[in-house]
Amino acid sequence: MAVIASFRDLLVWKKSIALAEAAYALSALMPRQERFELAAQIRRAAASVSANVAEGHNRRARRAYANHIGIALGSLAEVESHVELAIRLKLVGSTEAQHFFEQAAEVNRMLHGLARALAEPPGP
Repeated sequence: MAVIASFRDLLVWKKSIALAEAAYALSALMPRQERFELAAQIRRAAASVSANVAEGHNRRARRAYANHIGIALGSLAEVESHVELAIRLKLVGSTEAQHFFEQAAEVNRMLHGLARALAEPPGP
């Protein structure tokens, strides 16, 4: 089993950083007038996912860690909602957003798994 010395070693953090990159790329496709509105909200919410994973990991207390994973899940739902709105407003195409949603689903599964693991009593 690999030793997790840093949040950078967590696969969920790596995947959430990749998701943020995808969100930035997707928001760059939006019209110029949206760059400081919905596009900025998409970027902030996406960046918040990995930031909360990192912050929670460094808290070292299970309860605080679990709380930050909950916040990361909230940010993930927020960014997915914003991207869906962008599609409905025809600011981005659903085809362009498909890869983003696939990545988001994977991060969602991983965050829920981590939340479950943190809810279990620590081992011996």
